[in-house]
Parts: sequence; structure tokens; C-alpha cells
Amino acid sequence: MARKRPAMPGNLSVLLGETTAMSKAPAAETTLPVAALSAGRAQPRREFDEARLQDLAQSIQAQGVLQPLLVRPVAGGHEIVAGERRWRAAQLAGLTEVPVVIRDLTDREARQVALIENLQREDLNTVDEVDAKLELVAAALNLTRDEARTRLMQMLREEPGDDHAALDALFGPLGERWPSFASNKLRILKWPAPILDAVRSGLPYTIGAVIVPAPAEQHPHLIEFAQAGASLKEVRAEVKRLAVQPAPRSQAALVGRVLTSNRWLGKLDARQQKVVDAWLSKMPDVVRQALDD
Repeated sequence: MARKRPAMPGNLSVLLGETTAMSKAPAAETTLPVAALSAGRAQPRREFDEARLQDLAQSIQAQGVLQPLLVRPVAGGHEIVAGERRWRAAQLAGLTEVPVVIRDLTDREARQVALIENLQREDLNTVDEVDAKLELVAAALNLTRDEARTRLMQMLREEPGDDHAALDALFGPLGERWPSFASNKLRILKWPAPILDAVRSGLPYTIGAVIVPAPAEQHPHLIEFAQAGASLKEVRAEVKRLAVQPAPRSQAALVGRVLTSNRWLGKLDARQQKVVDAWLSKMPDVVRQALDD
């Protein structure tokens, strides 16, 4: 039995096509005080680059807000669906009002429009991009996010069908083919949290992919090395350099090696032997219990 797809405004392709038109619809355009607007709960973007915001604020000071924000009515005012960066930059620029387009949107519609609007921007980091696209896939196929991830991998091995056509329509306006997304980018969601955080903060995805296979204890150093300005080539070389270094011995392992050396023990005089015995009598219980086992 075919899955019933969720109801959308028209359908997903219409929603994708209307994203830009929504923000430019002249009939509903007006202005609202910046204080009357609130950040959207559906906002998929987690990081806002301060330098870019300052650049946008300078542009707004010179030319104003050229594209109105898309907002929806909520209790106590209006919530931003698309255009939070412009809203933040407008406040930095000292504006008290901004142009807006007001639309009545459900939570689901607002989330989908926000996802698509952010995906059409070049400065979205790869982690948030993958999160957003996976959520759109889940909505298009009427699945949970985990189910959508599994389904994407299954579809790579299947003959084209309805689900393939749905994702072709979804990814077309996003400038990417879904098989490439599933094969190359989806794996990022399984990366260690420190590397994901670094990518969200600006670490290039390609460099993160080089760091991931390295031992976890090396990740902090490699991330710091990359964030200090190292190129992809330099990070690869550093990973190789660390790989050929002998693993550091723990202090306990070094002590054990010395104490089990007959050659070293044979060199001890009576006074030194007494000192060693006194030190061993104070060994931790965990060591003493291991010796008794």
C-alpha cells in the first residue's frame, strides 16, 4: 500500500516555487516596528556570523532593507518566518521599522518555508544544511527523520519510483541531486559532536571530513590547528604526521615496565631497595587487589 503523503500548501513543489514570491508579494507588504517582531521558532539557522551581520547592517544603513521579511501573526505580535538576518542587521543599523509581508501560515508551513529560505543562501553551514534537507525529505516522504535517513540509503539501491520522483522535485530547486546528498553529506550527522560544533562555527566540511577518521583524542588539536588557518592540505599532512607517532605510554605502564625489569632491580643497593619497598607499601588498593587476584 502506498504511503499517504502529508497535506501541504498546494504541494511541496508549489511551496518551493512560492518561497521567493511570498517574500515579495506586494499586496500584503507593510512595515512593522522591529520590537513587534520575534525570532521564528522554525528558524533552522543556529549560528549568525557577527562579521556578516555587521556587513549587512552597513548595507542597510546605506540602502535600507531591500527585501521585506516574511512574518506570520502570533499571540503578542508577529513571528519571523524568513528574514531573521535582515531583522538582526536592521537593529544593528538602528532601524525602528522594517518592511514585511504578513501571511497566515501553520507551524508546518512556516517551518518548511524557513528551511527552504535558508537553504537558498550560500552562507549556511553544512551541518545546518544537512539537517534542513533531511527534515524536508522526511516531510516529503511522510517519515520521521530517522526513517528518512534509512529510506534515503535504501533508495540508492532501488529502481526509480514515486519516492525518487518526489525527491527529484524537492532537490531540483535546491541545486543538488538527492543521490549525491545521500551518498556524500548525510554521513555528517554521525560525526562526533566537537567536529559538528566546529563546522557550525565555520570549519569547512572538507576539513572536518579529514579530521573525523583520526583518533578522538587528536580531534581537539586538529580542530584548533585548522581553525588557526591551516589549509586542507596542511590538515591532511598533520593527520599523517600524528598517525606515525608512537602512542604515548601511560605513567602506570612506564612504572610497570621499570618494576618488572630484572636488570634494573639487580642494580639496586640495600638502601634503594628499602626505599622502593616503602613506596610500594603505599600503593593504591586497586593495584593491591589486582596483584592479589
